[in-house]
Amino acid sequence: MKETVIELQHLKKYYGLVRGIENVSLKIQKGEIYGFIGPNGAGKSTTIRTILGLLNKTSGTIIINDKKIDCEDLPLKEKIGYLPSEIHLYDDMKVKDILDYHALFYKTDCSKKRKELVKLLKIDEKRSIEELSLGNLKKVGIVLALMHSPEILILDEPTSGLDPIMQKVFHDLLLEEKNKGTTILYSSHVLSEVASICDKVGFIKEGKIIKEDLIENIRKYNYTYLKISSPDIQKIKEDLKLKVVNENNNEVTFLNDLDTNTIIKKLSKYDISKLLIEEISLEDLFLNYYK
Repeated sequence: MKETVIELQHLKKYYGLVRGIENVSLKIQKGEIYGFIGPNGAGKSTTIRTILGLLNKTSGTIIINDKKIDCEDLPLKEKIGYLPSEIHLYDDMKVKDILDYHALFYKTDCSKKRKELVKLLKIDEKRSIEELSLGNLKKVGIVLALMHSPEILILDEPTSGLDPIMQKVFHDLLLEEKNKGTTILYSSHVLSEVASICDKVGFIKEGKIIKEDLIENIRKYNYTYLKISSPDIQKIKEDLKLKVVNENNNEVTFLNDLDTNTIIKKLSKYDISKLLIEEISLEDLFLNYYK
């Protein structure tokens, strides 16, 4: 049985009367990349900041390495690497000075890992922070998150600002960390990224987890798009009982999980003008959870 590293139990955060997150529960296993999916405003960043103690939770429990945590647990925080969605650093400092300063926070020697990351990400340590583009600033943030070789990585929209080549480099880096046993919470609204790198995914909508499953299981779902044009379309909708994705007069597109023989048998009694069955991408499948 795999070891649970991060566990949230009925986590809730309200800003006065305004909902941040509502009853968020999840488990992340050791060496797992957990994709945290949701549109902007769904509660991803609020959940992350509450885990880190940057926000005080309204209620619920946060357990890391079998220990209930609070904001003052500094030894535990040394084991965590955090990459926020937006990087804010001292503009008048050089990259080298920022990295030197950050290394002082940890008891471990960060020099070797730092050197590897700087070379891999092609960072010029002589440049000042204010000179950096959004992408280069994000690369510095990646080094700050990983240079102390944390056991846990918490990443909030980590590839925003990175070009496609550097995104690939970053994903390969995360897979190396995963193989070392690092546990990773990967928050994003870029669905293709999550599909390619994560082991498990949790969908959050309006502050609540609406679905959670392994990526391999989601890939096994035999979903297709079923487009039917028929004068009997209303009767067909009642008969098939499938989710409607799009509807235009007598033409309807369904999200379908029925096999082809079942479809043909059910439709044989109706007047069909057009029938089309198309494969559905994993990204489209994700999007359907938010419609």
